[in-house]
Amino acid sequence: MKNLIDPAPEVALVTGAGVGIGFEICHYFAAKGLHVMLNDLDPYLTQKAVEQINSEYPDSCQGLAGDASDTGFIEKLVKHTVKQLGSLDVAVANAGITVFGEFLTYKESDFHQLVQLNLAGSFFLAQQAARQMIAQQSGGSILFMSSVTGHQAHKNLAAYGMSKAALEMLAKTLVLELSPYQINVNAIAPGATMTERTASEEGYAETWSRITPMGRPAFPRDIAAAVGFLVSREARHITGQSLVIDGGWTATSPSPY
Repeated sequence: MKNLIDPAPEVALVTGAGVGIGFEICHYFAAKGLHVMLNDLDPYLTQKAVEQINSEYPDSCQGLAGDASDTGFIEKLVKHTVKQLGSLDVAVANAGITVFGEFLTYKESDFHQLVQLNLAGSFFLAQQAARQMIAQQSGGSILFMSSVTGHQAHKNLAAYGMSKAALEMLAKTLVLELSPYQINVNAIAPGATMTERTASEEGYAETWSRITPMGRPAFPRDIAAAVGFLVSREARHITGQSLVIDGGWTATSPSPY
């Protein structure tokens, strides 16, 4: 059994981490001395991200490309992580998609694609990770990626907001089943964040700087730092919680439209 007062988990697995918030979480973990398994759907992005992290923190990161909505691949990913890195202490279900659309005309195919990745992918990653952590008898930490849209209504995001609110309920529910094994489960809910995708949207930074009380949207580093705390051993008594990281936007909720 590992010493539960070690200063940091040894091995972290992060899905959907080729770019954006997921990449920054992996980068943050590597900087803190963790060994990281980085997953992304795109093999090129996976390799590029791993190389970039290892250029700063040698031998800290490995990668495995694949579809985090595929339950068969999820099982393979967890087994690969343990085989390559020796254990699994932290699992971050970051992979997710946003499919905008009006409720009255929302496509069934879009709905199923979104739910399969955002919900099924997160649920079964947590299941596989928890099984491994229980087998290790060393505790662990699982984190879900929610959103402010799981707290506040947002135009054309009915399905997405529903999926994110569901992940916060999942974090609460798993407290009942995983706390006896010293596994804590939490969610974070980022607000507007400057990523490669949002930076390309015209007026995004200006709009969210204007309507966010702290005067700017988040950067991926803001999100990664919060994740780093919640999955650290210092935070293991925090479980079943959802942390909003939005510069105060949900306190006032002005529309960006």
